[in-house]
Amino acid sequence: MKVQLRFSALAVIFVCVFFRSTTAFSQITPQPTQQPTQQTTPESAPQTTTITLDDAIRRAEANEPAFAAAAAESRALRLEQTNARTALLPTLTYHNQVIYTEPNGQTDRIGETATAPGFVFIANNAVREYASQGIMNETLGLSQFAAIRIAEANSARAAAELEVARRGLISTVVNLYYSLGSQNEKLIVARRALAEANRFVQVTQQRENAGEAAHADVVKAQLQQQQRQRELADTQLAADKARIEFGVLLFPDPSTTFQLAPNSLPPPLPERSSVEAAAKQNNPELKSALASLQLNQAQTYASRAALLPELNLNAAYGIDAPQFATNGPNGAKNLGYSGSAQLDIPVWNWLTTERKIKESRLRTDAAKVALTAAQRRLVANLSEFYAEAATAQQELASLDASVLTARESLRLTNLRYTAGESSVLDVVDAQNALISAENAQADGIVRYQLALAQLQTLTGRL
Repeated sequence: MKVQLRFSALAVIFVCVFFRSTTAFSQITPQPTQQPTQQTTPESAPQTTTITLDDAIRRAEANEPAFAAAAAESRALRLEQTNARTALLPTLTYHNQVIYTEPNGQTDRIGETATAPGFVFIANNAVREYASQGIMNETLGLSQFAAIRIAEANSARAAAELEVARRGLISTVVNLYYSLGSQNEKLIVARRALAEANRFVQVTQQRENAGEAAHADVVKAQLQQQQRQRELADTQLAADKARIEFGVLLFPDPSTTFQLAPNSLPPPLPERSSVEAAAKQNNPELKSALASLQLNQAQTYASRAALLPELNLNAAYGIDAPQFATNGPNGAKNLGYSGSAQLDIPVWNWLTTERKIKESRLRTDAAKVALTAAQRRLVANLSEFYAEAATAQQELASLDASVLTARESLRLTNLRYTAGESSVLDVVDAQNALISAENAQADGIVRYQLALAQLQTLTGRL
């Protein structure tokens, strides 16, 4: 016993000495200086671009090839219109030419030279002929004014076709934009439905374990859960397809990460009278048909102008002499000017001009028919689009009420099932009713937004 007490006392003394020596060593040993830790920033994640409808339209206009071709054609025809107007102005050319003709061995008097060698070709003026002249040409006739009218009509038609292409592109962008938004909403609905199905499986299992429900309830809940999983996968696939399709139109890389701007409340439907006035004033199809009519009328005018005379004026100043100099031998003057006028009067061309006039009149009559058809189509589209927008707007309130009712029905049905007052089929029906109502609400919002966008596109307000 004494030996054990002594051993315990020695152990306590040894432990105290060890801790004292350790403390002393830590005080004597210099602590290493703590190096400042470098903040290693992780690689910056790619930023998600937020796309509004206006951003989407702007990006699509920059990337869509058909719209780019229409814009290039419109700009090119505006340049042709400027060229047709400048064709009325005189042109100026600085002409330089050297002509050498083989001598014929004889001498002849050419210009100021008494005995100049003769030349083989009698159409030429000398063995050596130098021309350096500024030449002005001007043509006066109705054909030039007809060309201006044709160029203006072509430019107006190209501008109208560009607007048609722009509005068609806008319609495509709006459709893809709101369709993607609808798919995103449906994806949220599918995820919420799967979460509800998972919760209901747990509820049925708990009731089965407590002896309050049959195993058939668990099986039905599991079948519903599996159905919701498949629906979520299909909805996710549809959303991914819509996103890729939209990305092709907006970005050089279709896999660019982006998100849509938060949905705002759709604007109210404007008055019918204001829509009609704007549509009649800003409809591109109507402007295109009118420009086509004006083009055919201008071509008829050009065909008639071919029956009238045309005056050509020419003036030249410079030298046209055997020496490349302002003065020739013996002080002869080489520098001077000349002018000419030419009047061409058409007499007979086997009735070609008359047939061209008839062709232009036939095309003009067809253009008038197309113009009236465009006017009728405008009235029909206006009535259809406005009725569609009005109906979709009226159904929005009903769809919202259906969603609220379906949610309340599901809540009450879950409470009744927990209390044993309803069957599992009632819960499944309530879940399906809520999913259908929420999907219908998303489709109804897209329907109204698309109908409103069609009206805005028809009136040129988008």
